[in-house]
Amino acid sequence: MPEIMSDKTALRRTLLDARKALTIEQREQWDAAIGSRIMAWWEMHPVQTLGVYWPIQNEPDLRRVYGALTSCGVQLALPIVTDQAAPLKFVAWKPGAPLVKGAMGVLVPAQADTTMYPEALLVPCLGFNATRIRLGYGGGFYDRTLAASPRPLAIGIGYACALAIFHGAPHDIALDTIITEASCITSD
Repeated sequence: MPEIMSDKTALRRTLLDARKALTIEQREQWDAAIGSRIMAWWEMHPVQTLGVYWPIQNEPDLRRVYGALTSCGVQLALPIVTDQAAPLKFVAWKPGAPLVKGAMGVLVPAQADTTMYPEALLVPCLGFNATRIRLGYGGGFYDRTLAASPRPLAIGIGYACALAIFHGAPHDIALDTIITEASCITSD
């Protein structure tokens, strides 16, 4: 087991370094392409509530598409860490609403009084494999969230260069779809 953790730790470092090495221009182009694919996905799956994320560590920045989704009537929600061993809590949020630093240093809505259970989640991926298993930062928050019932649709978001070869752990839950700038990988 320590060997697997060591490998995943090294893989996380490699993937973070690769993402950090992308130019601003590359990320802007790829973020726009991912945004277009998200809108196309939403047109085929017109959910009314969608859990989104605030970008950290050079993750795909989807704030423009969040505005477009809101304009289409989608209610967005951002995740909040309530406990290290708990699933994420999602609270209603609209682009432009005030944010504050949350427990993990990630921005969260300043008004976190409206808990939501989104129909679908955009899940940031540090890495992912060919079977749609996500590699995150190691906290297990999304795994615990996706293990809850009812389970929301899970749409992984990452750059195509984050495709990696690794084995999932028993607690890992495959995402329904992964959207990159280059493709949509689905279970169909």
